[in-house]
Amino acid sequence: MRSYLGLIPISAKVHKRQNRLTLLCIIFAVFLVTAVFSMAEMGVRMEQIRLSDKHGSFKLEDLIRSDMGQSLFLIAAALFIMILIAGVLMISSSLNSNVAQRTKFFGTMRCIGMSKEQIILFVRLEALNWCKTAVPIGLVLGIVTTWALCAVLRFLVGEEFSHIPLFGISIAGIVGGIFVGIVTVLIAARSPAKRAAKVSPVTAVSGNSESTKCESHRVKTRFFKIETALGIHHAVSVKKNLILMTGSFALSIILFLSFSVLIDFVGILMPQSSAASDIDISASYSSNPIDSKLPDTLKGIQGVKQVFGRRSSFDVPAEWDKGNVIPGTVDIISYDKFDLDCLTKDNMLKKGSDISKVYGDSNYVLATWDESSPLEIGDKIHTGTEELEVAGLLKYDPFNSDGTTNGKITLITSGETFVRLTGITDYSLIMIQTTKDATDDDVAEMRRATGDEYTFSDKRDQSTAGTYTAFVFCVYGFLVIITLVSVLNIVNSISMSVSARIKQYGAMRAVGMDEYQITKMITSEAFTYALSGCAAGCVIGLPLSRLLYHTLITSHFSYAVWSIPVVPLLIILLCVFAAAVISVYGPSKRIRNISVTETINEL
Repeated sequence: MRSYLGLIPISAKVHKRQNRLTLLCIIFAVFLVTAVFSMAEMGVRMEQIRLSDKHGSFKLEDLIRSDMGQSLFLIAAALFIMILIAGVLMISSSLNSNVAQRTKFFGTMRCIGMSKEQIILFVRLEALNWCKTAVPIGLVLGIVTTWALCAVLRFLVGEEFSHIPLFGISIAGIVGGIFVGIVTVLIAARSPAKRAAKVSPVTAVSGNSESTKCESHRVKTRFFKIETALGIHHAVSVKKNLILMTGSFALSIILFLSFSVLIDFVGILMPQSSAASDIDISASYSSNPIDSKLPDTLKGIQGVKQVFGRRSSFDVPAEWDKGNVIPGTVDIISYDKFDLDCLTKDNMLKKGSDISKVYGDSNYVLATWDESSPLEIGDKIHTGTEELEVAGLLKYDPFNSDGTTNGKITLITSGETFVRLTGITDYSLIMIQTTKDATDDDVAEMRRATGDEYTFSDKRDQSTAGTYTAFVFCVYGFLVIITLVSVLNIVNSISMSVSARIKQYGAMRAVGMDEYQITKMITSEAFTYALSGCAAGCVIGLPLSRLLYHTLITSHFSYAVWSIPVVPLLIILLCVFAAAVISVYGPSKRIRNISVTETINEL
């Protein structure tokens, strides 16, 4: 061996097991960036084809100005930054624990003449050595995943994804993956390298830098038993490690909450209604309403899954009492039973609404709502000789594309109530949901049954259900990966932290601490990290979630209001604590299997 750098591949083989999770973190970081940028580029190519077909020629500025192009670039950039930060924190935590376990090694190297600068270079090159394995694996996984996602979008989702390239190679994805792999490792290795350089030659005798520190005060046992207090002390005694562990766990929560906003964002952009129709039949003129018997005729045609209709009456004189009588006009629209059921199924009603009162012939109605709406649940509205009570409010106005009422009051009644109020029995709109196996011949039969006097609109190719499913699938996929990496990181970090103190635990067993107390001490250390990470993650993640929600959603759709994401928050918190529980098992078992003399002899 001509140089001390020749120890790097030897060290990699000797510490192969300890380095496994660090390699996995690098692989995940490279994989995520490669997949994100590759999918963004495939989306750009697909949008390029669409614009070329639409406009006959294509210019880059056309793509940049398009909504999809801007969304792709912004999302890719945001994900890139978050993945970079997550990778740095996780790899730094792993490297710090790795360095702590090899304190004796670095002290020995100082004894034989290695300078601090050489120690720093050694740690950095050792970390870069992992990239030779991790980066290619991450790139291959990212490219293969991109191919699989493109195939799913093209053949299973179809619709606007029918032109997405298959087996495309993204230079941006490959370059981005390599960049992230190298940069995260270099940034992450900076702090551990400096820590290793601070190890003095004297430390080679003890093999543990922490054991050379003299505590200025004893561990407080006022509120906890000695083993619990020691575990908490171990977690908080090394501030840098506590910050890294807390930051790593907190970032997992922050990422999870941030990605959860994307699900709401996609739901707002492409709202999925249980009452969405495949075919609409509308009256050509207001004076030519649709025969009320037509729905019964259509129900008998093969390929029809559901038929429901709406009646409407606009600018009906009305007045309501808000301290003083306010005259005005309202629009009244009837919903069939299926339509009303879908409002409940889609969670369209504000808290306090009671839709059960609206069914059948009643004096109860629903009303559309936004922040400027004057109506509240329980308000009375007088129209003609009838008094109607608002039994519920919709979260927004589904009859306007931006979800606002624009100062217009729209009431929703049951079909029976509408007929009683207006005397109108014919429909203004009939909607049909077709079965999955409905053919063009079936639709042609529906068209013939409708006749030529009405407008027949086939909207089957306008469905966004496939696109919505694809986006949600991708977002949930990232959430699963984030959760998996978080769990692995917690388990590995706790395990390496315990390994770094293995001699301390041996000494404690030698002076009488039993296996149960050792396990309890490790558990308290793990849960200290978990609690601090959860607290930091919630303090930062919830305001960030609110900010993202306002930026992406509320600023464009004023009716959308952020609320604490209880379900996503509970999921990630449970995962963090479950990982903390799992992380205790391995180290506890390892300590139980090591005899007291085996650890004491090395002291």
